[in-house]
Amino acid sequence: MSNKTSSSREIQHVGIIGVGLMGSGIAESVARAGIQVSAYEPEQGALRRARERVEESLTRAVNRSKLDRRVAADALDRIQFTTSLPDLAEAELLIEAVVEDLEVKRTVFRELDRVTNPGVILASNTSSIPVAELASATNRPDRVLGLHFFSPVPVMELVEVVRALETSDRTVEAATAFCNRVGKVPILTKDRSGFIVNLLLVPYLVAAVRMHEEGFASREAIDDCMRLGCGHPMGPLALCDLIGLDVIYAVCNSLYEEFKRAEYAPPPLIKRMVAAGRLGRKAGRGFYEYAGKAGSAT
Repeated sequence: MSNKTSSSREIQHVGIIGVGLMGSGIAESVARAGIQVSAYEPEQGALRRARERVEESLTRAVNRSKLDRRVAADALDRIQFTTSLPDLAEAELLIEAVVEDLEVKRTVFRELDRVTNPGVILASNTSSIPVAELASATNRPDRVLGLHFFSPVPVMELVEVVRALETSDRTVEAATAFCNRVGKVPILTKDRSGFIVNLLLVPYLVAAVRMHEEGFASREAIDDCMRLGCGHPMGPLALCDLIGLDVIYAVCNSLYEEFKRAEYAPPPLIKRMVAAGRLGRKAGRGFYEYAGKAGSAT
């Protein structure tokens, strides 16, 4: 296990725990910046799908002349896909990107705190859970913070750098330097549920879902109005599908739990859609139907 502290020098090795849609995107972005990555999933099947996602994303970038073929190949070579948690021992920064569930994340942080050097930074990609609740599962709260990336990670520039109550200046500085190195724009935010983006975004999405749920307007009308009238790249219901209805539901619950305000409460329709497996693009159906493999719209 390395005894180096990530705040004393430039981060050279990043570990990612959970390489679903977000985690695999983070892995790709970090590797493209020339940093070694260890990407962890406990099951081989999930790990195989993660590698396929990264390969497909890199191939798309090459085909669109956004990335040189050699650079793409080098980026893939920098990612070690592993089912062994000890393979992350040399990483100076660990980014948790598992399901948006407080107890699941706390379990991960508790285990990472146990198996890694105390100088390693532990970060969460949570989109809504207060980081202090994760830091309290460790013996290094000064080394814990949030790094909230946005999907699709290789394209989106923003990272919300979430400073919890005990997060040290050195940890924030190291994390900010890391974000800059991987080509992202770090924006510092205080630690409260939803941070900046979701506190603003979720009421907008919830209002669109309720409008559709009440039969006020069709899904197409709602989305077209926001695209054509406000210049948004996609409408709110299509955006819900892209984010994932399960993620929206979890974020709503987290925000409502913290603030107890009606605009954050999840609409019943979202709860029913999640129960029915209509999770959005990743499931092939949400507010819209998607043909072929998840993520390809009809």
